[in-house]
Amino acid sequence: MKCIVGLGNPGAQYEHTRHNIGFEVVNLLAERLQAPFKQSKFKGLCAETTVNGEKVLLLKPMTYMNLSGESVKAAMDYYRLGTGDLLVVYDDLDLPPGKIRLRQKGSAGGHNGIKSIIHHLGTQEFNRIRIGIGRPDRDIYMPDYVLGRFSKEDRVKIQLAVEKSADACEAWLEKPFPVVMNLYN
Repeated sequence: MKCIVGLGNPGAQYEHTRHNIGFEVVNLLAERLQAPFKQSKFKGLCAETTVNGEKVLLLKPMTYMNLSGESVKAAMDYYRLGTGDLLVVYDDLDLPPGKIRLRQKGSAGGHNGIKSIIHHLGTQEFNRIRIGIGRPDRDIYMPDYVLGRFSKEDRVKIQLAVEKSADACEAWLEKPFPVVMNLYN
């Protein structure tokens, strides 16, 4: 079984904000796989399907970003998954808007959702797709920036990154993650 987690914050006020890019990717993936989010468990919204005979869980933690690890850990424990069965999709300030980067391990890089996951799993070694949201040009309070919406110019880049990230997620359902990294980095 594989688990794909998109990070974000629940609630209409956070839809399409920079910090909710992970939700956008798993929403697109759920649509492509015809697996609607209809279950509420593991402190999140879940969609389940089967791809090539393997069960796939899509998860959107509803804990708010800073507690994402609680939801991820609950799902991992319930299904007895190893970290190699996990893929987390989230926003990254250190990449330009629309750039994606796939990694198998690494620090949280200041991302509170990833900090929470690392804390709850007890390891930095899990697959991830980071989607660039860029840093603000001027002095903006960082929470206001990540919870803000994209400019029209950046939204075009982000939509392409969401699609490419969903493509990479689908590729991972068929190929080892290092192969997917080589294809999409």
